Amino acid sequence: MIISRVTVDNYRNFAHADITPDAGVTVFVGENAQGKTNLLESVYLCCVGRSHRTSHEKELIRSGENVARVRVQARGNMGTRSVEIAMSPTERRRIKVDGQPVSKSGEMMGCITGVLFAPEGLRIVQDGPAERRRFIDMEISQLHPAYYYALQRYQKALRQRSELLRSPSPRSEFLDVWDEQLITAGCEIIRMRRDFLEKLSAISAEIHAGVSGGKESLTLNYAASTTADDFADMLLAARESDIRRMTTSVGPHRDDIRILINGQDARAYGSQGQQRTAAISMKLSELQVMREETGEWPVLLLDDVMSELDPSRRKFLLKHLDGVQVILTCTDMSDLAGAPVGRQYNISAGSASLAE
Repeated sequence: MIISRVTVDNYRNFAHADITPDAGVTVFVGENAQGKTNLLESVYLCCVGRSHRTSHEKELIRSGENVARVRVQARGNMGTRSVEIAMSPTERRRIKVDGQPVSKSGEMMGCITGVLFAPEGLRIVQDGPAERRRFIDMEISQLHPAYYYALQRYQKALRQRSELLRSPSPRSEFLDVWDEQLITAGCEIIRMRRDFLEKLSAISAEIHAGVSGGKESLTLNYAASTTADDFADMLLAARESDIRRMTTSVGPHRDDIRILINGQDARAYGSQGQQRTAAISMKLSELQVMREETGEWPVLLLDDVMSELDPSRRKFLLKHLDGVQVILTCTDMSDLAGAPVGRQYNISAGSASLAE
């Protein structure tokens, strides 16, 4: 998949920008706080339907404006595709896919696929289970819109069950209703997470061995709170305890991904260099899994990543990007020495100009 055009209006600090990325490597270069990351964010927004930086949509709208609009066009195996998202502080967001309005965010999933790697990507390794669940949920949703809808159904049932558990006297017949919905959606989530992680783990291990020079092994284990086969029984067995604690103790919302380097927990025992290598390996493996699933490479979005890497990791990353469209940001072009840059945009104070 190749992104051919990115247009933003009243988005973050941009009044307007019109970008035509190269099919290879496109660079947004400029000082910090000028808008480079905002442009990358706008592309990823049209891939996954949400910002990776904020859950408050009003923050995406330029100060003093009523509507922000982002449009991304791409070409791939399915022909020319487009996603457009319009956001307002007073109205529901409006989404168009291939020029046609859609009523659900899930209808845009998989239209334009992308993998994002930013300095905060280390949070996949360093933070708690919620960050790793968010990581896997975003990637699977791009590949399988059915997963996105299962997540929505699960989260709705979980909220309703939690409200019921907090009531003075939760009634069993009402809990039965929400349990059934949790089980149906939850089993679908568990199975799809397990399948995706099996593929991701195998490819990550191979890549990590390469980037570490064969000195380290990387293993990703799905630490599920239950299996699809046992979910119904475990949820029922935990009911009395859940009522006392007023929370749902079993289900995909309790899952984690264990990231092991040489058999040890990378979060607890890995150095920052090892954690960064693990994160790079996981991101590069995402690219390959998505290519295997869709038949084409997703776009890779790199936010000020090169400056964070030592020369050997930088060289390894560039080596694995052949054939992949890359859009990246940097503050200094010297960080990209050796990179086959096809197009450069200078970013300054919310404006983007194509370098000669």
